[in-house]
Amino acid sequence: MRKFYRFLCVSILLCFTLPTSAEQFQEFDNLQVHYIALPSTFLQSDIAKHYGIKRSKYTAVINVTVLDKAAKLKAVSADLTGNAANLLGQNQALEFKKITEGDAVYYIATYPFGNEEIVNFKIKINTQNKSNMLEFQHKFYVD
Repeated sequence: MRKFYRFLCVSILLCFTLPTSAEQFQEFDNLQVHYIALPSTFLQSDIAKHYGIKRSKYTAVINVTVLDKAAKLKAVSADLTGNAANLLGQNQALEFKKITEGDAVYYIATYPFGNEEIVNFKIKINTQNKSNMLEFQHKFYVD
């Protein structure tokens, strides 16, 4: 089980290094939105501490990047609000923190999860004049 979990997590991380066809993103009229959800234990402790993220095998990190298609996929600022719901109907609001590093802009939120919990994410993305809804599902595993 442990080897499978590591393989799964490495596969998810590789989505950002493989060609565009393998990446996790959704396209909207004006935006390309990249996203990933993973256990916070994947973050190095110094990085987690720097951004105020609690590392725990029961805490997920949701990372969203919003890119403007008209500006050659340049990162843009947006207002993100959303919630996460498990299959039992338990809902939790997501509180996104904006992180800017050079030209990159990331939005990070955390979510507590249980082993093999399937979570549905709904994230509203508001940019200057448009609103879009990012929806995806993720199954989490406790290591």
